[in-house]
Amino acid sequence: MMLQNKALSINKPLIKEKTLLRKNSGIFASLAPIVLWMTAFFVLPVLYIVVVSFCSRGETGDLVYKFTLTNYKSLLNPLYAKIFFNSLVISVFTTALCLIFGYPFAYIIARSGKKYKPLLLLLIILPFFTNSLVRTYAMIILLRSEGIINSYLLKLHLIKEPLKLLYNNVSVMIGMLYMMFPFMILPLYASIEKLDKRLIEAASDLGASPIRTFIKITLPLTKSGIVSGSMLVFVPTLGLFFITDLMGGSKVVLMSNLIKNQFLTARNWPLGSAIAVVLITIMALLIAFSSKHGSKKENMGVF
Repeated sequence: MMLQNKALSINKPLIKEKTLLRKNSGIFASLAPIVLWMTAFFVLPVLYIVVVSFCSRGETGDLVYKFTLTNYKSLLNPLYAKIFFNSLVISVFTTALCLIFGYPFAYIIARSGKKYKPLLLLLIILPFFTNSLVRTYAMIILLRSEGIINSYLLKLHLIKEPLKLLYNNVSVMIGMLYMMFPFMILPLYASIEKLDKRLIEAASDLGASPIRTFIKITLPLTKSGIVSGSMLVFVPTLGLFFITDLMGGSKVVLMSNLIKNQFLTARNWPLGSAIAVVLITIMALLIAFSSKHGSKKENMGVF
């Protein structure tokens, strides 16, 4: 018995090492496909874009692998600065509108009964069942001069001539609002759904008005949903180009359209890559900011 106990005590470290090796090999085997996929289709393309951004454009539009900072210096042009500014303004306004209109929707869904909640969530998710281009063309049919909105306004004699609802910044924001609206509602709904109702009841019992309860209790406790939803809306709107092309026409040019035009029309891959690197950097900083604030406890600073 003593010999068996000694043998077991000696073999315990070996058994632990073998167990750890099995666990590590299992983790590696499960993560390897994801790592390979991300490396092949994300890391390597981004690295290639970074390399191309420091290259030069040949006379015929070919790529010359010669290091230069000219592409980044070109971005200091007031024209590009204006496009960057307009892109940020439209993205900020789109995010703000999604938040203003989406929060009441999410609150109503979260506070509705179990019977109606799945149906309401289905109505929010339902637009994802249709191609985004089809939905964009549907919005164009509604907003064009001979569209449904102008036709009814003319029939009701509310306007004398059709309103110019297309091919401007407002139409682009309407299209982006329509496209990104569900991405704001779903994180807000998840955050409001897990809100402790007892805190709201306690605030009401202590004499707090509904507005004060919302500002002091509900809003701080759902901050993570607000941050997540805002990032899910703001970051993609910087990269959407088909909405601007279709609903903005040639009158509205954003960063996404500028990148597409440099790659496909002007055949200036180095300049387009430089703009893409700047856009990727902005998105990465925003994602890092949202991750930092989203990881904090929701109940900090409530009272």
